[in-house]
Amino acid sequence: MIDVLLVLLIFFMSITSAQVLQIDKEIQLPVAGDAKKKEKNMMNEAALNVRWTNGKATIILDNTTYDIVEPLVEKLRARKESNPKYRVVIRGDKRLPAVEIQRVMTVIAQAGIDDISFSALNKE
Repeated sequence: MIDVLLVLLIFFMSITSAQVLQIDKEIQLPVAGDAKKKEKNMMNEAALNVRWTNGKATIILDNTTYDIVEPLVEKLRARKESNPKYRVVIRGDKRLPAVEIQRVMTVIAQAGIDDISFSALNKE
């Protein structure tokens, strides 16, 4: 019985730590008081962090920074092909201009992913 509990504990710790690593502390999330919580499914989703630094957007996925979007499109496309339920959660800085968010959404769409969510805070 203890062996089963230990395995479950290790499993949940590994999943939780993997998701925590995807959170970029430098990003200031926007506030959306009327936002609805979406069910988390860590196996089918990735957090796409978009920073706004010195007037330039930086896209980060799995601790890899992408200045050129083609490699990012290919990586996302490969994930979508291996998992049809794959979705992307955009964690965009609140200072990002709308045109930059639109550019990120275009990159995700080019990869064939149509399930996109945005990460926001429900209060300051």
